[in-house]
Amino acid sequence: MDSNTIQRYSKYSLAELKTKAQKVFNAWIRKRDEGLPCISCGSGTPTQACHYLSQGHHSALRYNEDNTHLGCIKCNLFLHGNLINYRKGLVKKIGEARVQSLEDYPKTAHKWNRFDLIIKIEDYKTRLKESE
Repeated sequence: MDSNTIQRYSKYSLAELKTKAQKVFNAWIRKRDEGLPCISCGSGTPTQACHYLSQGHHSALRYNEDNTHLGCIKCNLFLHGNLINYRKGLVKKIGEARVQSLEDYPKTAHKWNRFDLIIKIEDYKTRLKESE
């Protein structure tokens, strides 16, 4: 990462960088899963980047691509992820071993720093441009 990139983000607080990173990451998930049904119910109109393991309890997995998939508003918000069916859909999509790896991931807090967040933002911005 060059100094110009770091300088470009210097006006943003850590919280603002985390929000920017989350927005571009979610946009990438939507692009990656475009055309796929909701990971949990297999129907609906999936528009949300849904986390299998919550960001609040598994902050290290906030930007993990195996942990985040496209889901519908009903499952994500009203059914709190519809987790039993999310897991079934996840096993079909990425396999039991990778799901188990997520579930075995230590439940510890992760403190994101400016540089990690800037790297995430730039990486997912690049991926989005490349996928257009």
